[in-house]
Amino acid sequence: MYAKLGAILALALTACAPVPTVKTMSSGATLASQCQGRDGWSDPAPPAHIFANVYMVGTCGIVSLLVTSPKGHILIDGATAEAAPFIADNIRTLGFQPTDVKYLVSSHEHLDHVGGLAALKGITGARMLARAEALKSLETGISDPTDPQLAILPPFAGIKVDQIVSDGETITLGPIKMTAIATPGHAPGGTSWTWNSCDGATCHQFVFADSLGAVSADAYRFTDHPEYVAVLRATMKRVSELNPCDVLIAPHPAQSRFFDRVSGKEPLANPAGCANYVKAAMERLDARLAKEAVQ
Repeated sequence: MYAKLGAILALALTACAPVPTVKTMSSGATLASQCQGRDGWSDPAPPAHIFANVYMVGTCGIVSLLVTSPKGHILIDGATAEAAPFIADNIRTLGFQPTDVKYLVSSHEHLDHVGGLAALKGITGARMLARAEALKSLETGISDPTDPQLAILPPFAGIKVDQIVSDGETITLGPIKMTAIATPGHAPGGTSWTWNSCDGATCHQFVFADSLGAVSADAYRFTDHPEYVAVLRATMKRVSELNPCDVLIAPHPAQSRFFDRVSGKEPLANPAGCANYVKAAMERLDARLAKEAVQ
């Protein structure tokens, strides 16, 4: 399986188009400064250039990425319904047109990451792409019955899914080749996305890795659901083996030390990013299981 994945990733290592001319753009340092002490899901944040054709257009608490090309753009995650107008404004501020966003994709089907997608679909006219496991929740706005957070997750505005993508399938939009990686566990339909972006001769393989946290409602015990724990551990193993993993970005800024890295306090690219992300998540899962075992 991993040999097949490696082949898929190798196909994605193609040069991306030059960065389009933008109207105005905050630096990563400005983004980090304006979000200092603010991590609300709907807290407005300025847009910022990350690298090559990759831009942050989300909020202080939710990473939403715009990956651009002359043939159209892909938006990853839409934060909350309240944040949707800010995201659209951020796209405009960068000098891009929201109507040039052709595809919407998501990390997982929770309010804080997909609550704004229905509004953004109305603004952009983009097609929503998702794995089959996320379809029902995305369209109804109600979490899957097996989701550990079901009892504490508010509903969100459902969004029609226009196209199902399979694990390992690559979406092509102009020079963008973005591959879907099935990463269930934090949510049943969890999906990570990987692509290659180049600035001249410098290229980085991006991994937008879904959340890996063992988060649940208070009454949920992971020790009572060994099959779910096994799925989460398998996902962690898979993410740790993604290679190359030059630039890791997670759905919440703190998960991947996003603000420190885009502001230059830490390197943006770190080949050990995926492995480190998984190590921390595995330690939290083991601690959670150990705590449950003595309760």
